[in-house]
Amino acid sequence: MLVAAGTPGVTVQRVLSVYGYDDAPHGHAQIKFENVRVPASNMVLGEGRGFEIIQGRLGPGRIHHAMRSIGAAEKAMDWMLARVNDETKKPFGKKLNEHGVILEWIAKSRLEIDAARLIVLNAALKIDESNAKGALKEIAEAKVMVPSMALTVIDRAVQSYGGAGVCQDTPLANMWAQIRTLRIADGPDEVHLQQMGMNENKRGKEVTAKLNWQKEEGLRLLRESGVAQKSRL
Repeated sequence: MLVAAGTPGVTVQRVLSVYGYDDAPHGHAQIKFENVRVPASNMVLGEGRGFEIIQGRLGPGRIHHAMRSIGAAEKAMDWMLARVNDETKKPFGKKLNEHGVILEWIAKSRLEIDAARLIVLNAALKIDESNAKGALKEIAEAKVMVPSMALTVIDRAVQSYGGAGVCQDTPLANMWAQIRTLRIADGPDEVHLQQMGMNENKRGKEVTAKLNWQKEEGLRLLRESGVAQKSRL
């Protein structure tokens, strides 16, 4: 149901922040609807079809979140590289990039970003081949994995800056706050993980039957060859 902001009875009580940051203009607000009346023509799609509308945008919305998370991770990587190559920052007499743990952060971040990008590309390919409904597993994989990856990379960048990483001197703190919301938006990670786990677990009987067949087939081949199995090792 579409309700114009100026409709009598609609009151914006307060605008919500995200980890203390102003989230306008695309953020959320606490809104009170009191005796609000709108024409029946304001109904979208049809009565009782609200969930259908929501599901129609959730798939594309989730992969879009993942795509933006890739971009955020890349930006955090850039900021981290700039910091660790700063000639003026030499703890213990060495630049940050000369410390082994920093190089490990850089390597892990690159591995994780590139792996997550392939997860997103795989989901996009599946959507192109079928549709969002046919790519539920792939979209869920991207929705769960990529924001968590981005948070890890951003956190490493924050750590490389020390106190500057958590204040307004870099975009990193705000980036972390925004990306953190994506583990909740359009379905929390736990819901996606439960659904993926349930679907994957459905293969249990099939896998058990396959493994049993492989065992029996191996024994049959041994018997045909006149070889006795003495140890599984």
